[in-house]
Amino acid sequence: MNIPRADELAPSGMPTPQPSPRAMTPLQARLRALILAAVLWAAWSASFILYRSPDHVNVTVGQASPRDIKAPRQVSYISEVKTREAQAAAAAQVPDVYTGPDMALVARQLDWLEKVTTYITAIRNDAYTPREKKLELLREIPDLSLPASTLAKVVELDADAWDRVVRESQRVLDAILREEIREGDVAEAKRRVGRLVDRALSDEETELVTALTQSMIRPNSFLDIAETLARRDAARAAVEPVHWNIQAGESVLREGEIVTELAYEKLRVLGLLEEGIQWQEAAGVILFTLILVVVVSLFVVKEDPLLLWRPRRELLLFSLLLALGLAARLFVPGHTVLPYFFPAAAAAMVAAIFLSLPLALLVTLVAGVIVGYNAGGSLELVVLHLVGSAVGALSLLRIEQLSAFLRAMLYVALANIACILAFRLSSQQYDALGLAQLLGAGALNAVIAVTLVFVTYAFTGRLFGITTSLQLLELARPTHPLFRQLLIKAPGTYHHSIVISNMAERAAEAIGADALLTRVGSYYHDIGKTLQPYFFAENQTDGENPHDALDPRMSAEIIISHVTKGLELAEKAKLPDKVRAFIPEHHGTTLVTYFYRRANQEADGQEVDEAHFRYPGPKPQSKETAIVMLADSVEAWSRANRPATPAEMERLVRQVMNDRLVSGELDECDLTLKDLDRIRESFISVLQGIYHPRVQYPERVTRRNGRGAVNNPET
Repeated sequence: MNIPRADELAPSGMPTPQPSPRAMTPLQARLRALILAAVLWAAWSASFILYRSPDHVNVTVGQASPRDIKAPRQVSYISEVKTREAQAAAAAQVPDVYTGPDMALVARQLDWLEKVTTYITAIRNDAYTPREKKLELLREIPDLSLPASTLAKVVELDADAWDRVVRESQRVLDAILREEIREGDVAEAKRRVGRLVDRALSDEETELVTALTQSMIRPNSFLDIAETLARRDAARAAVEPVHWNIQAGESVLREGEIVTELAYEKLRVLGLLEEGIQWQEAAGVILFTLILVVVVSLFVVKEDPLLLWRPRRELLLFSLLLALGLAARLFVPGHTVLPYFFPAAAAAMVAAIFLSLPLALLVTLVAGVIVGYNAGGSLELVVLHLVGSAVGALSLLRIEQLSAFLRAMLYVALANIACILAFRLSSQQYDALGLAQLLGAGALNAVIAVTLVFVTYAFTGRLFGITTSLQLLELARPTHPLFRQLLIKAPGTYHHSIVISNMAERAAEAIGADALLTRVGSYYHDIGKTLQPYFFAENQTDGENPHDALDPRMSAEIIISHVTKGLELAEKAKLPDKVRAFIPEHHGTTLVTYFYRRANQEADGQEVDEAHFRYPGPKPQSKETAIVMLADSVEAWSRANRPATPAEMERLVRQVMNDRLVSGELDECDLTLKDLDRIRESFISVLQGIYHPRVQYPERVTRRNGRGAVNNPET
């Protein structure tokens, strides 16, 4: 808020009107907000992309692990390694697929047997070929490998027996070849020949049938590679993806242990692999942070647009969000218990104290989203930090005692413990020691968060120009040096300020404004009168008015100067900006009517410059300063007119408030007509208690003993 200083006086000695915060052009405000949003986006993106947790390792499959590695959190995922193993096992269960008996091959072998036996018959019936020559010709028959003794029997066998051998060989070969004979089953098929030969044949005939048939047996069933592969592919496709669970604290690798494919996959899923920056990952991070920044910006513009005109508050929100993102990157990824210590609630509580509840809830939402992103989507951590931050923000909305911090610490600790128990007990994935560690971390999280908030509360308020309740409570003490000066040097103004504080505090409570700030602002709004108290009516006790000897314009300048002098005293005493705002804003740009009229009366028709009789402003910028303006005016008029009845009191209050409303003094604050009605009712309630009619007591009476009795009127 721009407040006039002593060095901002016009040549006439009157303070120059100062622009209100809203005087900043929308383009300037939006440009600054856009710059901060861009910086936040860049900082978040850079930290998420470039920072790698110290728990990350650079290993490959088959390499020895350099150290012990444990899972920082519980993860359930679809394991590619285990799915491949299950698919391989399913494919291995599928047997090789063979074709059925090849009937073409059966026909060829039977035809070949017929040709061979016909040729042998021709050799047997050749009377001109010697026996040895016949044996030699038989040995030369392709694919006919018979022992010499068997060949001799072929030549020596009589014609009828040979015919029986030929017919039986064809029958047995046909029977054998109609069954599946695979490459490895030929020997077994040959062994079955003897069992199929007709028992009516002689031993020699049986031997010849067996020898001829066995020599003709060939594999007739072959591996169908295409069908086998198709069935195995179908078996692989039928396997459901294997879901694999990693428990928090589970040992992924031990030092010196060889990295398997499964261990490598676990490291990758947990985000513990030290990998180079992938463009897909970088693009995802940039998009994620952009979405987050856009949502934050839209929320601020819609919910709290005045923040754009308050640079230091805007900077505080920016700092909280930036710190939240950077700290989450340090605390959460690659850790098991450390994320439970992450004091995200501290940022939400600081926002609730210094900014507003909606912005605190925005910070809470951002905290939960960022923690979840860094934790690989852990719902437990998201809920833990969302609930803890929201509870912390709601418990520190108003701080009037230091015990509020202890209560907030207790509430946040209970919220954290409840969330941890809710998830752990429902999943039944815990052990007593691990659960105790997590519960201790949740409780300590509350201690860390509230401690950070207390330190921030004590030291950061002045840095960002934000007034804290502790500062206000300190200023509200009657022993404060500046406030005590008001009592000593301007007792009438002191009493006036006390009455104003009672009226304004009651009205602030009625409309939900900051009652403590309103009371303290009322104490110091006329502090400038301590430098020249005798020029103000409430401090004139001897009946003399120094203004009777002054020019109206000079009197007006003296009256108006209590604003600039009050600002000088406030700046010297280092009063907070919110309290200093009451000094110029409680008069706004109103006119010093009494002296303005006197000037017109003495001007003999000449024009009087109204600017010399008007306060410099600005007009009230907040509900609190507007309430004090109204209370100040109403109290002054009530003191001057002394309304005798409630109806007169209400008429007076309504008239003063309507005058301020019509004159436009309330145009720049957020008071509504409903608020004004409640303020009016509060003022009347307080003033009736002050200016109530008193009972008239009789004159001094004389007792029988002759002594006088003193009247003791009730107040």
